[in-house]
Amino acid sequence: MSTIAVEILRGALKQSHGVLEGTMADVSSEALAWQPAGVANSIGTNYGHIITGEDFLVNVYLRKGAPMLASSWAGKTGLSELPPTGGGLHEWGQRVQIDLAALRAYAQAVYANTDEYLASLNDEELATTIEIQNFGPQTIGGFMGSFVLANLNWHTGEIAALKGIQGLKGYPF
Repeated sequence: MSTIAVEILRGALKQSHGVLEGTMADVSSEALAWQPAGVANSIGTNYGHIITGEDFLVNVYLRKGAPMLASSWAGKTGLSELPPTGGGLHEWGQRVQIDLAALRAYAQAVYANTDEYLASLNDEELATTIEIQNFGPQTIGGFMGSFVLANLNWHTGEIAALKGIQGLKGYPF
């Protein structure tokens, strides 16, 4: 059912998910929890935010349902507590305990869910306008690009930089 614009978006997300997972591949528990000076977030906070954010954005805003973290993955995300909505990410990151293997498994389920949703659309549906609270009208495709994909890429860059600050190789390439 999907068409060229949908396939481009699916390909971009697949590539970005791959870069994120490649960037995370060699992250130790110590590197995951390391807290940089100031109000920057840890690798674990960024990774948890990316995954839960994609789950929430796709399943709540687009599918109009419950996020996986509150349904099929409730209690299995690898996060000791769920991130806040509407702010407080840094404070959450100071408290949360992360089981990285479990969070990675949840991430794979989130990626598959996003891809399955996109594969169900055609270009006309991708152009459908939806109302996003505090951000106004957006097309589904625009929302996927400017909220889901952009957030994924921005925070992957933060993770790579945080690895570099710790003397590790940032991106996998």
